[in-house]
Amino acid sequence: MTSYVSHTSVDCADAYTLAIFWQRVLGYTELPDEPLRPDEDECLIVDPETGHQILFIEVPEPKSVKNRIHFDLRPREGTRDAELERLLEIGATQVADHRGQYGPGTGWVILADPEGNEFCILRSEAEIDI
Repeated sequence: MTSYVSHTSVDCADAYTLAIFWQRVLGYTELPDEPLRPDEDECLIVDPETGHQILFIEVPEPKSVKNRIHFDLRPREGTRDAELERLLEIGATQVADHRGQYGPGTGWVILADPEGNEFCILRSEAEIDI
C-alpha cells in the first residue's frame, strides 16, 4: 500500500494574496465551488492540466527560516530568462542568481514570493535540449 499527495499546503500570513500570486505564476485556477475570497483563511488553487492543488493556510507565526521544501519551476514555453522577467513583474523578488554556474546556458535563479517563500526558476525543456 502507498499514499499519494492530495495537495501541497503552504503556511502564510495572507492566504488570498499568496493564492492570487501563485495563481498568476503557475496558471492555476480556483475550484468552481470554492472561489478565492479575501476574507478566507484558506485558499485553494488547482492546475487545470494535472489537477495538482496548492492550499494556502493562514497561520499566526511569521516565516522564520529558509524553506525546507520549495518549488522548482520550469517554463511551459519560452525561456528561463523570459519567465524570470515575468515573475519579477508580478511580485517575485530575486534572492540569488546561479545562471551559468556550470557553463553557458546552465543554472537557475532563486526567487521569493511576497511572503519570502523561496522557489527556483529552471531552464525550459526546450533550453535543455539545445
